[in-house]
This record gives sequence, C-alpha cells and structure tokens, in this order.
Amino acid sequence: MFVDEVQIEVQAGKGGNGCVSFRREKYVPRGGPDGGDGGRGGDVIVVADSNTATLFHLTTRRTWSARVGQQGGSAGRQGAAGESLTIKVPVGTMVFDAVHEVLLKDLSAEGATVVAARGGAGGKGNIRFKSAANRAPRTATPGDPGETRQLRLELKMIADVGLIGKPNAGKSTLLSRVSRARPEIGAYPFTTVHPHLGLVHVGADSSFVMADIPGLIAGAHAGAGLGHDFLRHIQRAGILVHLVEPAPDDGTDPLDNYRLIRDELEKFDPELAVRQELLAVTKADHPDAAQVAGRFAEELGNRPFLISAVTGEGVDRLIRAIAAALKPKTTW
Repeated sequence: MFVDEVQIEVQAGKGGNGCVSFRREKYVPRGGPDGGDGGRGGDVIVVADSNTATLFHLTTRRTWSARVGQQGGSAGRQGAAGESLTIKVPVGTMVFDAVHEVLLKDLSAEGATVVAARGGAGGKGNIRFKSAANRAPRTATPGDPGETRQLRLELKMIADVGLIGKPNAGKSTLLSRVSRARPEIGAYPFTTVHPHLGLVHVGADSSFVMADIPGLIAGAHAGAGLGHDFLRHIQRAGILVHLVEPAPDDGTDPLDNYRLIRDELEKFDPELAVRQELLAVTKADHPDAAQVAGRFAEELGNRPFLISAVTGEGVDRLIRAIAAALKPKTTW
C-alpha cells in the first residue's frame, strides 16, 4: 500500500545508571571506589533509502524506540551504549517536528540522515566523586532520559519529469509504454490513486525518471479530490509534461481543461506556474486530435505534441524533447 504521509512518536534510549562499587582485593583493605559510568542511550536516526518506496511500514506501530544504555560496572567498567534505531524512509521524505511544525531535514538524497531523537547521557559512577575530602563516596547519578519527539513524515517523490492532466488524459498509459512501470489503467476517472515512477531510457546511455501524477480536478489546490496529496509530488519535478485529452467523455472543452489545471497549479504553488512545461494532445488517432492541437497552437502560441500512447505515434519525438529539455539540469 502506498502511504506518503505519517505521524509517529520516536523515543531515544535512556542513559545507563552510574555504579556504586568498591575494590575488594586481598591485601587491599581500603580499596576505594571503582564504580563505572553508565552507557549512553541509543539515538533514533531517520535515513533516506532508495530501496524504500512508501511510508506504509511506519503505520504498523505508533512508537519507535531505541535501546537504553547499560549500567556501569565495578572495576571502572563503563556500561555498553544502547543500540541506535535506524528508520528507513524513501528518498524525498521531509522530516518535521509535528508539535512545532519545524522542518528537521529534507532527505532528498540517497543516504541522507537526520538524528530525530538523541539518546540520554550515561550516569556517573562513584569513582567520579572521589576526592581528598571524600575517599569513599557512595554516590552515583542516574542516566539522562532520551529525547521523545513527535514526527510528521511527508514524502514528495523525486522525478525529473511529472506527468499532469485531468483524469483519463492518458498519463498511466504513456508511462507504461515508455518504462517498465505498470500503473493500473482503466476507462474511468481516478484509475491512478497514487503516483508511480518509471525509468525512461533514451538511447544507450541516457535516462530520466518520470512520475505519473494522479489526475487533477477543479479545486485541487484546496484539497478537492485529494489535491494536496497529489500536487505536492509535482513540486520536485524538473519539468512538467501536460497531457490533454482531445475529446473528454464528460464533454468538457480540452482548452478549458488545460487552463483549469494550470490555474490549480498556480494557486497551489506559484512557482509551478513558471516551471518548464511540454504540452501534448493524446489519442492522436482520434478524429478531433489534430484539430484540437491546431486550436492550442492558435490560441496559446504553443504547438503541442500529438501522441498516441497506444499506437506509439509521436511518443519517441516527445521523449527526445523531454531529454533535450533536461540536459542542462541533469547528469548524463
């Protein structure tokens, strides 16, 4: 199951207590204190892992805890440190302090980490309190408690290209044709209910990551149709590819649909309105497709690509255009 937002509690380990102990050796009647310090409690660390695709595994329990530190021992032995807990999340996860709504770190690269909760320091053993005035201290300190924190984890998928458009515009079909991704495809609205990623190869040594973003509707910027959940995944895309259906089943006008989506993007994040965009009219084999493409060219001054993800018409040309647009921004 795809989950892209979750709230959890993390509990770092408590430090181990210090030890009260005295040397007990033959021929040493007054051995003195030798109690060691307690071990430090384990941290809770969140790490970005490219082999993790969803936050679903974090919904299985509410609290995630690291190990406590061990108590100090005699002969000055320090207690063992508690084992830290590592929580793996997808690359692109933003880690927030849920109480104060503060971003702790954006884990936007493989291996990026953040210490979400620090383990408590170990307590001091009685060997620490020996002095000329107190040669047999019977005092030790307890370990400090570990930090407890409420975390909100929010995944924003990282892709070079984001496919946008209304439901049934052909986004999933296009992604399945140009990559090995296999999103669900059907002739009804909202077939795609969460984003899918696919790796698109261009020639022998070039590739880019394409994301199929679920269809957007009017009011998406305000949350309609799970708009916020969908729109946030577009924010990291390098460029947008806007797919328009030439003859929607609901009888709406393709140009009006294009403008509606553009308006929703701008209302959600003004930066998206100036993000580089490639426009494509899908279902090129439909009798109205060429006419609709001509209308876009005339009214917007931007001649769209004419493609069919089913037959493959125009798809290679679109892919080459995407690769050319990405070259200044990605490493090839």
